[in-house]
Amino acid sequence: MSRKAGSNPAAGKKKTGLLEEIRRKWFFYVIAIPGIVCLILFCYLPMAGLYVVFERYTYQGGLFGSEFVGLQNFKFFFMNLNNAIRATRNTLVINGFSIVFGVVVNVGIAVMLNEINSRRYQKVTQTVMLFPYFISWIVVGMVALALFDENAGLVNSAIRAMGGNGIDWYSNPDYWWPILIITTIWKGAGYGSIIYYCALTGFDQSLYEAAEIDGAGRLQRIFKITLPLLKPTIIIMFLLNIGGILAGGVDQIMGMTNLNPLLLEKTDTIATFVYRSAIVNGQFESASAITLYQSIFGFILVLGSNLLVKKVDPDYALF
Repeated sequence: MSRKAGSNPAAGKKKTGLLEEIRRKWFFYVIAIPGIVCLILFCYLPMAGLYVVFERYTYQGGLFGSEFVGLQNFKFFFMNLNNAIRATRNTLVINGFSIVFGVVVNVGIAVMLNEINSRRYQKVTQTVMLFPYFISWIVVGMVALALFDENAGLVNSAIRAMGGNGIDWYSNPDYWWPILIITTIWKGAGYGSIIYYCALTGFDQSLYEAAEIDGAGRLQRIFKITLPLLKPTIIIMFLLNIGGILAGGVDQIMGMTNLNPLLLEKTDTIATFVYRSAIVNGQFESASAITLYQSIFGFILVLGSNLLVKKVDPDYALF
């Protein structure tokens, strides 16, 4: 018996299989709906605002009634090339080192927690380490002021007690790359370590038992079993963090330095540059242009990093 022209049994079977899958697991599809709706409302619909980048926005004209100016808004950032390079350099240095050293610290904390046998001590330690994540940068800035104040700061008091001279922390920008990097790592260490610790709890414990029977010490088990098993998670988190390497930082810089002009040589990031030059003056189109620049640059970095990982080991690539 001949088949009818244009019939596709494979497509029909696939469609039936999908409907059957939805019917059997309808609950899981339903609970995903709120997340999908939020994703569309807050991530995809706001993309229409990118049109502001290519126009001279006015309240009277609105989003689609303002004058179209093409790429002129990008001149705002690159008109003063020295400031643009300085802001990009500071952003890359602060966020780049924070990501690299942050991964090392987060993995180290997760491994140490995993080696602790007392469950009560684990819970107390996790709670204490997670607390800084919920502290605002304004509070962190006040703590930094108590530490680094030139006259009454704890650090300068300790230096003078040992016979040294106090340091003008808020007048010398050279100290602020390390300060910003360390505070970023400290604030995110507790939250970041939880991700790796959750991955550790899913490892097959029989591997550790077999290694211990064979005489492997604790450090040998960590370096030969734990870290290799954590490698996929480390790579994925690193690639995801690379995408935001040019983003954020304005709340940290404002909270800790109050945009001190003496420190801008090392603390003026792209976010603070946009805040000072665009948002304060009400130039939303210029701020949107720089935000688009950040997103495209981050996207290129993610693609490049993923391509590099794919060449080294395809199994660990994101896509």
